Amino acid sequence: MTRALYLGSWRIDVTVRDGVMPPASAAALGRAIARAAEAGGAPKPASIGLILSADAELAVLNATHLATSGPTDVLSFPLLPPEAFPPHPGGSEWATGTIAAFPLPPRRRPNLGDIVVSVERATEQATHGHGGQTGDIRWTPADELRLLVTHGTLHLCGWDHADPEEEAAMRALERRLLAGG
Repeated sequence: MTRALYLGSWRIDVTVRDGVMPPASAAALGRAIARAAEAGGAPKPASIGLILSADAELAVLNATHLATSGPTDVLSFPLLPPEAFPPHPGGSEWATGTIAAFPLPPRRRPNLGDIVVSVERATEQATHGHGGQTGDIRWTPADELRLLVTHGTLHLCGWDHADPEEEAAMRALERRLLAGG
């Protein structure tokens, strides 16, 4: 099932795979994505895809795209290069914040990319005390899911955590966004 949410400048297409029962509403996750896209400096208006899935699909995607075996909690598939976003401390060194605008058909939004989350993994991490940014937080599965979609959206916006400075900046922004609701 796919549902389109329009939140300000953002269209968020939420797809829930068969058999997946998200612990948070599509609207709550959409609001988290919209806040993160705004904070991440995403061009607007734009669209973002969110796919709520299970470990099996994330394991296949993880193996295919990252050559890593087993499931993961969240994967992001950005469609714009990091230089399409303003420079920020959570971005790669070569991001310039300048990119030529590309023409779109009238009334079309650029798609920033897709975020795929394992609801199964999010629930397990949260309930077994392996959630949060540090991997040692026990909180609700809904809170873990909000963290994961926030994290995934920031990746779509060119944020990363490959080095300590980037990670500190990205984690600080995530905490600020999650504290906001």
